[in-house]
Amino acid sequence: MDLELTPEQEALVDVFGSLAERACPVPRVRDHEALGFAPGLWEQLRTAGAPGMGVPETRGGGGATVLDLALVAEALGRRLAPAPFVEHTVAARLLGRVDALTDAITDGTEIATLALRPAAGGRARLVPAGAVATVVVALDGDELVCAHDEPPGVAVPNLASAPLADRALAPPGTKRRVLAAGAEARALLAGALDEWRVLTAALLAGVGAGALDVARAYVCEREQFGVPIGSFQAVQHSLADLAVALDGARLLFSKAAWATDEQRDDAPWLAGAAFLFCTEQARRASERGLHFHGGYGFMEEYDIQLFYRRAKGWALVLDEPRREHLRLADVRYGAVGASGAA
Repeated sequence: MDLELTPEQEALVDVFGSLAERACPVPRVRDHEALGFAPGLWEQLRTAGAPGMGVPETRGGGGATVLDLALVAEALGRRLAPAPFVEHTVAARLLGRVDALTDAITDGTEIATLALRPAAGGRARLVPAGAVATVVVALDGDELVCAHDEPPGVAVPNLASAPLADRALAPPGTKRRVLAAGAEARALLAGALDEWRVLTAALLAGVGAGALDVARAYVCEREQFGVPIGSFQAVQHSLADLAVALDGARLLFSKAAWATDEQRDDAPWLAGAAFLFCTEQARRASERGLHFHGGYGFMEEYDIQLFYRRAKGWALVLDEPRREHLRLADVRYGAVGASGAA
């Protein structure tokens, strides 16, 4: 395993980081908090080919690896980009596996997303990007379905200002297609969820790195006792600890992405481990950065609170972390009570 970036991957990071910085810099993220979606940024990503990056070239996409996609997600997370890159990418890749991908999804004209939990009563709850997605892929009973309908354009209020929404999978006028059923449907969803974990881990690692950038800049400006507070040893050590932990987060999500590309047996476990570790480090970095800001950190005028809320909220879209830890233990050791469980 060689995780050193190739020149092409370094270019990806530079291109998409610069694109997000130009189209929707962090101070302008506030302008899109009501919905959690910046149409202008999405158009820029479409122009750059981001929506179809993960689709195989044989289906009109860019043929990017999961590791490539994770690096893009990290770059976007570092700028808090209000665009559903992760959700759309995962859904598009799944639809490509079952020959249900359309050109409109590949080029991003239509936004697709994945419901992270099985639907109940024909309704998918708190779907990421559900407020802006035209196509929703969800497990409904024993069937994996694709529902095509106009998005509500209104998000459920949430901590991270994400475009979450409940979506009915079979209302009048909805185009609904069954993609798979039974064990095949569950396997397809499980694979897509693992990809979502890897890419969201990268997104959160980017959030943590962005929070560290903001914190580092602030402690160099803010003075106490006539000197910048960044000159205090306690502050320096804390920032250094965060930098080391975030390097570890980057290494882990990169390994999980590589394992997914290689279809290794340990890929599902690594995906879950990366998601949980990157979640923890994003929260630590944003909390520590907010702490260094003192009371200012809680004010909307300061960027650090944007990172703090997203580090908390984006991870909760999947589930309460404790349950994800228990699920990961089952992946690693077998379900409690199951034959052969460690």
